[in-house]
This record gives sequence, structure tokens and C-alpha cells, in this order.
Amino acid sequence: MIKYTKPLEQTTWRETEVGGVLTVPGTAREYRTGDWRSQHPVWTKSRCIRCGVCWTVCPEPAIVEEPGGYFDMDPNYCKGCGICARECVTGCISMVPEEE
Repeated sequence: MIKYTKPLEQTTWRETEVGGVLTVPGTAREYRTGDWRSQHPVWTKSRCIRCGVCWTVCPEPAIVEEPGGYFDMDPNYCKGCGICARECVTGCISMVPEEE
């Protein structure tokens, strides 16, 4: 098991586990997986009923509740998987390609 003694951004590929396995629990917040994304969700707030289904089905902690009860993505962690858009009961979430 690798014990990270320095910040992740200073860790080289040679110091990571084979296969990128996380061997220390509770460290997912240290990995900003949002850089992987090729598309991201966009909410049409006029159609959102603030049910929170998107927040519930997100496999990452990438959807956050805003003041007023609406939801938005956390760009640091959203991988752009689109599960939120697929499961949205009102269809208020669209997946939009990332700009270069």
C-alpha cells in the first residue's frame, strides 16, 4: 500500500498503485475527476422540480444543491457520465460537449 506523503498533484505516475486502485478509503475527494469529462450536464431550471433525483443517482459527489433547492454540477468531480440527464424525471438536464 502506498502512503501518500505529499499532495496528489506532486505525486508522479510511478508512485501510484497499478490500475489506479485506491488503497486508502475516504480519499476520493483528493482526486479531481472532472478533468476526464468530454461533456457536462446543464440544467434548465424552469423545468426542474427540485426533486433531487440527479443528486441521488450521481455515482460521484459531483452534483451539489444550490441555495433555493436547485442543483448544479461540481466541475471538479463531474465525469460527464450523463446518468443524471438520463434519470431526470422532467428531462431538464441536457448533456453539452466540453469546449476545448
